[in-house]
Amino acid sequence: MKVAVSATNGNLEAQIDPRFGRCQYFVLVDTDTMAFEAVQNASAGSMSGAGIQAAQAIVEKGAQAVITGNVGPNAYQVLSSAGTKILTGASGTVREAVEKFKGGQFREAATPGPAGSGMGPGMGRGFGMGMGRGRGMGRFSSTPYYQTPASPDMQAPPLSREQEISMLESQMDMLQQQLNLIKKRLEELKGFGQ
Repeated sequence: MKVAVSATNGNLEAQIDPRFGRCQYFVLVDTDTMAFEAVQNASAGSMSGAGIQAAQAIVEKGAQAVITGNVGPNAYQVLSSAGTKILTGASGTVREAVEKFKGGQFREAATPGPAGSGMGPGMGRGFGMGMGRGRGMGRFSSTPYYQTPASPDMQAPPLSREQEISMLESQMDMLQQQLNLIKKRLEELKGFGQ
């Protein structure tokens, strides 16, 4: 079986990148032989739609399952529509994750709510990539939203310090880009009637 693992680098010893759509690499592994192909994630720096683009790329590569930390609702939709198994909550190295997969230690992810339905403290899942989305109140918890398990019966492993820093930096960049777009649109609207 061919599985795609979100990773920080393009080899079997790379750490799992908990971000599906914005991971640096996907390592496609044949679970029978452990032969692999590293694919750089072309959508990692996208302004929006990174999860959808990444999911489409994985489907085109023929992966039958995805192993990652977390998958957003739009990427989930693309993957599940293609019949690709989605396994979340992964940590450690790519090799360790594939071994756990072969040992049946992952459960398929539960269906996430719609974009903006809220997975964390007031932010809305995915930070609402479009106007009017991502305003869900979420559930208030001391656990950061990116460590919230996909389903109540799963326990997400804690992120390493490096993974959390990387994830927070990526989210900060994404929020800054969104803020710039909002400012630009406000300026357009204010200048329109003058």
